[in-house]
Amino acid sequence: IIIEQEEYLRNLPSLSRIVSTANSGQAYIELEFPLGIDITDTMIRVNNALSQVPSYPENVDEPRIQASAFSSNAFMFYRASPLPGNPRQLDIDLMRDFLRDNVKPRMVSVAGVSDVGVWGGADRQIQVLVDPARLAQRGISLTDVRTAIRARNSDRSGGEIESGKRRYLLRTVGRFDSLPELEQLILARRGDAIIRLADVASVTMSHAEKSVYAWINNNPVVFLGVQREPGSNVIDIKRNMIAEVAAINRDIMNPAGMEVQLFADDARYVQESVKNIWQNLILGALFATGVMYLFLRSLRSTLVGVIGIPICTIAAFLGLLLAERTINVISLAGIAFAIGMTLDNSIVVLESIEFEIKKGLSRFKAAVKGVQQVWPGYWLLR
Repeated sequence: IIIEQEEYLRNLPSLSRIVSTANSGQAYIELEFPLGIDITDTMIRVNNALSQVPSYPENVDEPRIQASAFSSNAFMFYRASPLPGNPRQLDIDLMRDFLRDNVKPRMVSVAGVSDVGVWGGADRQIQVLVDPARLAQRGISLTDVRTAIRARNSDRSGGEIESGKRRYLLRTVGRFDSLPELEQLILARRGDAIIRLADVASVTMSHAEKSVYAWINNNPVVFLGVQREPGSNVIDIKRNMIAEVAAINRDIMNPAGMEVQLFADDARYVQESVKNIWQNLILGALFATGVMYLFLRSLRSTLVGVIGIPICTIAAFLGLLLAERTINVISLAGIAFAIGMTLDNSIVVLESIEFEIKKGLSRFKAAVKGVQQVWPGYWLLR
């Protein structure tokens, strides 16, 4: 299957790297493109390329396409587990479908969330355990059983009926709704005798073979990983997600005997880093103001230098806004560094102006002459 898909994917424009991985029951094809390409257009091209694959085996799902980047990896991790004491005696391995159908859509609806991964547990699966001796006794093969189940478990179009100006579309509902219905499936007729599935097999509700195991404190759980959209604010996502999960527990999980809890959060590192940088900015501004007053011995001169701190900060954020850059730890550290340089330059300029005033120049002429003395471009022009 992978080789067939690669034949159509390898000719995509701007494709720089392709890596395929095949595991038991699943496979991945990772396509790497250079920075700056149009993601939407590229996904359309990938979908068109995969649509050219002639056919897939009967028991293989159609491929799913997802765009991702390193910055969109999961950053918040929740665990779904039964309530203390497990009052409903739930098998958490069977709750994966419930979480994917009821909890995941609400978590994905939070602004800035691109996807929510579900790990652990297993998909629900109806297992038909056939007794070979009973099959042989009734002259039925395993292929006959499979064909009968597949032919019966389907919804089919029943055509249409016209009544005056109205037209009604008919659909024959044939899919099984419960285990007893499946057990009563007729496999063959031998005169007046009817052979049903329950006569040759036992039908049970279980789960598919587990390939991923999730445990916390020796208890099985199901993990939920929150992924963000590129450029979104992780702090806003965390704030909104915590409120949404509280509503999910109240409306869905607790009535079902389960709960969803946050157990790992990368956003808190961002919050701590931002908090630390703002503390350094404030402390640095206070210390710089004290040092300026200590050396200049003038409240007016110190105030002029301190005014450069908010001006520099506002200008830096405007620059980030115009350049469409996000506010992160690196940009905030750069702003702090720029403020420090601004204060250093302010001290040098103020000292130069003060020196010119002491020489007898007026304030305006001293300001112009003082700046010219320390401005590198002035000496280059001369």
